[in-house]
Amino acid sequence: MENRRVFKKNFFSLVLTGIRPIIFTAVIVVMVVLGIRQAEDASRAEGVRLLEEALMRAAVHSYAVEGFFPESLEALVENYNIFIDHTRFIVHYDVFATNLPPNILVFERR
Repeated sequence: MENRRVFKKNFFSLVLTGIRPIIFTAVIVVMVVLGIRQAEDASRAEGVRLLEEALMRAAVHSYAVEGFFPESLEALVENYNIFIDHTRFIVHYDVFATNLPPNILVFERR
C-alpha cells in the first residue's frame, strides 16, 4: 500500500494564497502611480527652470547687442520670440536700472 499524505489546507492558508496576488498587484500599481507623479513634478520644475534661463539669456543678449536690458517683459518677449504659456506660468520681471540685470522669477500656476 502506498503512503499518501493528504494535506488539508485550513481556511487561513487558502485566504492568504488568494490574497497574495492581489496585494502584489496593488503594491506594483502604487509604485507605478508614485513614479509617474514624481516624473510629473520633475518635468514641471524643469519647465520653470528652462523658461527662467531662456528669459535671462535673452535679456543678456539684449544687453550685449543694444547696451541695455529690456525695460519690460513684453519688450523682451516681442524682440526675442520667447513664448510664455500664461495659463501655466506666472513671470515676474523687475528692472531696477537698464544697466543692471533684471530680476526674473518664474512660478508655475497650480
